[in-house]
Amino acid sequence: MRTIRVGNCSGFYGDRFSAMTEMLEGGPLDYLTGDYLAELTMLILGRDRQKDPSLGYARTFLRQLAGCLALARQRGVRIVTNAGGLNPAGLALAVRTLAAEQGVEVTVAHVWGDDLIGRAAEHGWPGALTANAYLGAFGIADALTAGADIVVTGRVTDASLTLGPAIAEFGWGRTDFDLLAAGVVAGHVLECGTQATGGNFSGFATLDTSRPLGFPLAELSADGTVVVTKHPGTGGAVTVDTVTAQLVYEVGGPHYANPDVTARLDTAELEQAGPDRVRITAVRGVAPPPATKIALNSVGGFRNSVEFVLTGLDIEEKDRWVRGQMTRALAARPPSEIVWDLARTDQSDPATEAAASALLRCHVKDTDPAVVGRAFSSAAIELALASYPGFHVTAPPGQGSPFGIYRAAYLPQELVPHVVVRPDGTEVEIAPPPVTADLPQERSGAPGRTSEGLELPLGRLVFARSGDKGGAANVGVWIPAAHPRRAEAYAWLRDWLTPDVVARLLPEAAGLGVEVFALPNLSAVNIVIDGLLGDGVASSTRFDPQAKAVGEWLRARVVNLPKELVP
Repeated sequence: MRTIRVGNCSGFYGDRFSAMTEMLEGGPLDYLTGDYLAELTMLILGRDRQKDPSLGYARTFLRQLAGCLALARQRGVRIVTNAGGLNPAGLALAVRTLAAEQGVEVTVAHVWGDDLIGRAAEHGWPGALTANAYLGAFGIADALTAGADIVVTGRVTDASLTLGPAIAEFGWGRTDFDLLAAGVVAGHVLECGTQATGGNFSGFATLDTSRPLGFPLAELSADGTVVVTKHPGTGGAVTVDTVTAQLVYEVGGPHYANPDVTARLDTAELEQAGPDRVRITAVRGVAPPPATKIALNSVGGFRNSVEFVLTGLDIEEKDRWVRGQMTRALAARPPSEIVWDLARTDQSDPATEAAASALLRCHVKDTDPAVVGRAFSSAAIELALASYPGFHVTAPPGQGSPFGIYRAAYLPQELVPHVVVRPDGTEVEIAPPPVTADLPQERSGAPGRTSEGLELPLGRLVFARSGDKGGAANVGVWIPAAHPRRAEAYAWLRDWLTPDVVARLLPEAAGLGVEVFALPNLSAVNIVIDGLLGDGVASSTRFDPQAKAVGEWLRARVVNLPKELVP
């Protein structure tokens, strides 16, 4: 059966620069993908474009390619990337220019249509700095079928970077939903780079961390079978647990919607097929939703912060004093939003000054940069000789900086352009999916159960992985594959970890919308906490603004674990 090898060399804008070279030199590949876009990245690129309309793409990709273009062509590896961001045509032109300068023959195509900022007023999105639809994979497939060596896109779904090559190679059709779903699952595993090989993994202590983690690759077969692996000799590992960690990352319920197909994550079956090889089979899919998501970013105003260090005794009294001082100093024109956060990092009978200290953070936001700039900074620093004993800050506050607000909108797929510019310059419009279906109403929660056993951190039984999706936090929790009574342990977890339990263990979630979805084939549940990140990463004032460590916080909470299920 025909199989292709698709690798990944980037999970975000700023990922390991050497990864493209490592993936090209490390072993055979047919395709190399790079994911450079995230909700926050689109805001950054939008501000770049404001300064210079010729920008708006991920310039790191071009610098990486400068050292790898000849190598990629020599090895016959085709490259698919969303680094085009807000200007895929500009990046495609830059790639052609680079190739000409280096004397390398290369054919380049690009995909556009996702950028809807010119229609923001028409659709009722006033004030948007960026407005980008999530496109599917059939445009990428068309570009590859037309002979492109490099395909540059704007805001396609992350999984489309992998699904596109599979469609082109295997001829999968618009209604081959099970096959398309398998491609989406493969793409979802690869999209965040080394998170599939041990990065941000709760079980990291079992991995080889003496070397840089290897980037993942997927062997995709025409029947939808996927094997996740990595190049030999690289650090980390590919196990059922590292792959599960990525499958449950930043998803909601079991139905994972993409513009081409809705993948049923609850059908995927994982097995260890050898060292650093995990086989994924039995993935099922259904028709995609009729509407696609539009990511909207706008400038929300300006922000600033200061971190006061409170040392030794009377921490709470020192806290109250400096809060009162700052409130009075800012009273003439208070910022529109002030958020205080006291982190009790101090210890009793501390052996070091650091162990004696707590951190009091003050975050401010306003539409007027002067209010959160000079006025706020002066108010904080003028307290240096007039406040609590031991006054100091971790760093002086600056002039403030703009922050963005993220929100999602939806449009029928037929209203979103999806255009391929083939290597010969021909423009081809990709039709919307011929069959769509609304997502089912998924119910979360479980009846709950109590147990008697051992008071231990929850992480002694489970692994977890968390992240952000707009203003929501997602936390995937699962029973490790090596658990000797995994089925029983999962049954307990599924029944016990209800929305009410989540709100009790994570008090920040109290009063927010909490949903818990079961993923039985992965022995996992996925938690969605709506509103934990407010208006999104770019505006969040949380200590962990992207919710990356919420899963580890949950694992650290002491709960009553059934004695017979504790390994």
